[in-house]
Amino acid sequence: MDLSLENKKIELIQWLSTLNDKSLIDQLMKIRDKEKTDWWKEISAAEKDSIEKGIQDADNAKLTSHHKVKDIYEKWL
Repeated sequence: MDLSLENKKIELIQWLSTLNDKSLIDQLMKIRDKEKTDWWKEISAAEKDSIEKGIQDADNAKLTSHHKVKDIYEKWL
């Protein structure tokens, strides 16, 4: 993980530990709760269909090996 990201997290933790403003804490809790929302409920029907088709393909062994895909797309990597 990026060191500056770790430092930012530590700064936020230190700042949070000093907060006494209940309304601000409540707002932060709402942000945290939104982050915990199930992403499946947030994606479109087309995205869900695509994911389900991919799972079906995998279940039916309709897969392409990593090696073959790598060979096909190697010139762009």
